Amino acid sequence: MRPSLKQLEALIWVADLGSFRKAADRLNTTQPNISARIAGLETLLGVRLMERDAGSVRLTAKGQDVLGHARQVLNATQALVQSASEAALFDGTLRLGVTEMIVHTWLPDFLGQLKTRFPTIQVELTVDMAVSLEKQLAERTLDLALQNAPFHRAVSGEIPLGTYPLIWVAAPSLGLQDLDPVRLDDLARHPVLTHGRDTPLYAQTAAHFGQQRDVPVRLVPSSSLTACLHMAVNAMGIVTVPAAMVLDEIAGGALVAVPYGWTPEPLQFYARYDAQKAMDFVQTAAQLARKVAAEFNAAHGIRS
Repeated sequence: MRPSLKQLEALIWVADLGSFRKAADRLNTTQPNISARIAGLETLLGVRLMERDAGSVRLTAKGQDVLGHARQVLNATQALVQSASEAALFDGTLRLGVTEMIVHTWLPDFLGQLKTRFPTIQVELTVDMAVSLEKQLAERTLDLALQNAPFHRAVSGEIPLGTYPLIWVAAPSLGLQDLDPVRLDDLARHPVLTHGRDTPLYAQTAAHFGQQRDVPVRLVPSSSLTACLHMAVNAMGIVTVPAAMVLDEIAGGALVAVPYGWTPEPLQFYARYDAQKAMDFVQTAAQLARKVAAEFNAAHGIRS
């Protein structure tokens, strides 16, 4: 009798997440099922794979050896499925994390092409700030993050997606587009809608306006750029965002560019994943993200 793929999968996720409960959540099953799979695998192999004490799980030396072989088997199985003539044979879940900039630009195209490549794939989508996505990727609650730098944790898989400059925008009713250039005191008459306090963009914006002591500027930080854009469209302030996010709003006249002489540094985006532990289809998805981003960037004159 040979180990089943479910048993090997259970071993990998318990080892990676350090918890039977988390592995059960990841595999959409129950904790008793995970325990039974591990116990069955240990019985089949005739060795103890894990030590359990005080709520923690630790692989034995033999468990570490078996874990490496288990990864090879699952990756080989996925490679076989991906190369099969019927792409529909592939069945898996991609836990994808993205920032709002990706949502407002090329995410729909990416999801469409991903579905064409893997017709039965299930995508669990998380939209969050980059700092939170990085944390979730490190905790392995995400498989793939499409996010902007800077990063505080290194990963073994990182593919550049492009560099996105920022722009100041406001509702045309504020009249700032008629001033060239816009001076600081022109800007200070309106709330400045900006990124969350724990982001580099907020730090840059606060530092810039903090140097202008004679003209106080009211910053309104938000964890949601979408909310900032809605407020800007309704003439509740001005905002600086990646220019790619507001192409439609500017084209439709809901927002106009504000010619102020300073913006935060451009955002550099990457597809990030654990190349050593992730399933092969995650790398395929990351490479597809690079392709879709390059197509979007070329169409809109953005440097990849």
